[in-house]
Amino acid sequence: MKKLFKKTILTAVGTALVLLPTLAFAQTGGPTDKNPFTRGVKQVGDIGARATGQTTQRPLPEILGSIINVFLGFLGMVFLLLMLYAGFLWMMAQGDDKQVTKAKDMIKQAVIGLIVIVAAFAISNFIVSQLATVASGTI
Repeated sequence: MKKLFKKTILTAVGTALVLLPTLAFAQTGGPTDKNPFTRGVKQVGDIGARATGQTTQRPLPEILGSIINVFLGFLGMVFLLLMLYAGFLWMMAQGDDKQVTKAKDMIKQAVIGLIVIVAAFAISNFIVSQLATVASGTI
């Protein structure tokens, strides 16, 4: 049982690490930039500019927004892992009511955490957009 659990956890972590770059690149480009090749060329240009030190300065609200989005994205992945673990516990309960109750409680707590994450994203997105508006002087 422990060997199966370790193998399942290692598979889940390995899959998450393999898919992580795909999730990171899903955020690039804008809503008007639908062509993946155009986005790829832009990303290569951005990487080349950073490597040569030709970067442009980004405003502080944009940097803070990026940091907050990365942090909230990480919390979303933690939510996913908690849901997978709770589902695994429930499936492996084999009729043990105590373990089923533990899994249900974990799912409830994870959903409450997801609601908090979404609310935090909405609030931080609003505040950062307002900071960007104030910083640019277009009130």
